Amino acid sequence: MTQHIARLSETQTADAALRARAKLVVPGGMWGHLNAARLPEGYPQFFASAEGCRVRDVDGREYIDFMCSWGPILLGHRHPEVQAAAEVQAAKGDCLNGPGEVMVELAEDLVAMLPHADWAMFQKNGGDATTSCVTIARAGTGRRKVLVARGSYHGALPWCSPSVAGVTAEDRAHLVHFEYNDVQSLRAAIEEAGKDLAAILVTAFRHDMGRDLELPTKEFAEAVRAACDAADAALIVDEVRAALRLDIRGSWEALGVRPDLCAWSKAIANGYALAAVTGNDRFREAATRIFVTGSFWCGTVAMAAARATLRIARETDVPGHILAMGLRLREGLATLANEHGIAIRQSGPPQMPLMLFEADTEVRKGRAFCSAALRHGAFFHPQHNMFLSSAHRGADIDEALQAASQGFKAVRELDAGLNR
Repeated sequence: MTQHIARLSETQTADAALRARAKLVVPGGMWGHLNAARLPEGYPQFFASAEGCRVRDVDGREYIDFMCSWGPILLGHRHPEVQAAAEVQAAKGDCLNGPGEVMVELAEDLVAMLPHADWAMFQKNGGDATTSCVTIARAGTGRRKVLVARGSYHGALPWCSPSVAGVTAEDRAHLVHFEYNDVQSLRAAIEEAGKDLAAILVTAFRHDMGRDLELPTKEFAEAVRAACDAADAALIVDEVRAALRLDIRGSWEALGVRPDLCAWSKAIANGYALAAVTGNDRFREAATRIFVTGSFWCGTVAMAAARATLRIARETDVPGHILAMGLRLREGLATLANEHGIAIRQSGPPQMPLMLFEADTEVRKGRAFCSAALRHGAFFHPQHNMFLSSAHRGADIDEALQAASQGFKAVRELDAGLNR
């Protein structure tokens, strides 16, 4: 096998050689949403380094990053203050026999920062946090039914995974579905759940892959809150994807609606593995009764990184800067699309943008756009919402728009070929 690997390395790119090696020892070569086989032609699977708003693959190519590691990078890759905090803590120890003082400090930070929160507990992944929220809600209400919006992503565990492989009907027996932002659909689901309603679980905004994004309407948010109050059920907001990019107080705070329980992950530690559940006193006792745990859930390094991340977010108006950069990108893409005579749709919050092409059900235009833009140094996604960080500056956006112009040119050429 060693000789085979050597021959591959001599004739292929470093990325291709690593893919070939991975296929021998990893099922399919890669799993889940990070599998580059799901991405357009030319996208790398393996990366070597990153800094600020730029990533470099193992072949040395550099890209302006509009995925931010699929959300965790809020302040830019390897932010110096976050790195320094993590390194100081690492010198003391990370995985210990119990938590460090930093756990209490981080919980205090979250309770002080989030108007809905009276307490916090920590995990490692977003799916850990959403599952813990559902478990706490069921423990606190003594009921089973959980309402979730069709198409919403809450993690990759059997009860909520978008895949049905290896999943049984029993895993999802107590989920009841409704349409996001549809009050009538919500009320029908509430009626179906009846007296067994434990919780309504909603994403901060509708970010299903491959369709236009939707911010929650005030009417919808208020209806969810009112329904939970009437049934003495838990309102759970899944902040895993949106956390800190829209509002550091919580994405629904501007709507005047506060959750009972909230799931956090991705950006709260700027790339270090951490998740959290925050909740109010209504569910404090229930949180003490459930058994959720993990060998690495009290790792101190990620918590120190989170403390630094939260402090910077509070002190520098991170959401405001990312919003400005997102608007600059959105306006630039709209101008370029118009110049090339191409119809696009942009949706969602500018901090987490999505651009889709009209009449592109097979995503051929989106994939052609992304492949061409990638060759010119911009890392976009054709179907998934993207992410901006506070490391993006105006010059980076403008440089990315130059790459996007090449993407639109590729789409125009594709259209010309299809219309011959």
